[in-house]
Amino acid sequence: MNDLTPIPATTAKDWASDQEVRWCPGCGDYAVLKAVQRTMPDLGVAREKTVFVSGIGCSSRFPYYMASYGFHTIHGRAPAFATGIKLANPELDVWIITGDGDALSIGGNHTMHVLRRNLDCQILLFNNEIYGLTKGQYSPTSRIGTRSPSTPFGSVDRPMTPSAFALGSGARFVARAIDVHKNLPEVLKAAHAHRGASFVEIFQNCVVYNDDVFAPFTARESAAEKQLWLKPGEKMLFAGGTKGLALDRDRLALKVVDADNPEVLVHDATNRSIAHMLVEMPQDGFPVALGVLYEDPAPTFESAVVEQNAAAAKGKSPDLQALVAKGQTWQVEKEPHSL
Repeated sequence: MNDLTPIPATTAKDWASDQEVRWCPGCGDYAVLKAVQRTMPDLGVAREKTVFVSGIGCSSRFPYYMASYGFHTIHGRAPAFATGIKLANPELDVWIITGDGDALSIGGNHTMHVLRRNLDCQILLFNNEIYGLTKGQYSPTSRIGTRSPSTPFGSVDRPMTPSAFALGSGARFVARAIDVHKNLPEVLKAAHAHRGASFVEIFQNCVVYNDDVFAPFTARESAAEKQLWLKPGEKMLFAGGTKGLALDRDRLALKVVDADNPEVLVHDATNRSIAHMLVEMPQDGFPVALGVLYEDPAPTFESAVVEQNAAAAKGKSPDLQALVAKGQTWQVEKEPHSL
């Protein structure tokens, strides 16, 4: 298919593979899968030019369930595979599916580098604050006090904040969403529209090993009070529009104020400093910031590599024999056969 060939319209059903979906009943992964399958037709992309890449973990089953190309790879190494795929064919639309353990423990190094390099891809990190596939051990995002087979007396580790990690690694697009929330498809569309590495942290409920860990802000009775959905150019309001966020200039931190306060902040997605404050807000008295927290595009890694290779090859003709013979060479003459 060349660039002039129209991409056939698709439906969510077209993106669903014939494989049986196998997650625990009630797992948040089901909701994310459906959201992605519903979103893909709206993106106007071709299935044969779409690749889902995963590592190891519950979320990493994802490529099996999408009717596109996919790679189920090595624990933590999905970003490395995705980089190779994108460099080999920059036209491909690459999605990385990962979890908090896969991406931030054994894969922390790879996640950091794919973000700082700014490879054009979408990274969906399913954060359930636990290791699910290996039966409930605590993960890099598990909270202090989490009891698990590996921390029977409660975890004493200070947990990572995935979105803070992404910002600190140089990500140019950072967003957060909830597995079952209606706004997830809109966040996915924004991530896809961004050219470069798009990092989306999805709060995903593990019903078996960490059920309702996000209930304080995802439960129906607390959602309106505790969720702040950010929109560019609009005030940061929550609690039904009665409260907002302002900058405490003495402490250089965010504070909660009444909605009619003239100091209520207007969301500017290009402000990295405010984005850091949004992901590091304390739980008590503050909402959870959701939607696109930060977006400030920059040149992509693969475009720089392609441009560099083109410049290096300019005016040259490929000559494999000359390349092989470059440097010190010698020829072995055939000796006459003797007994």
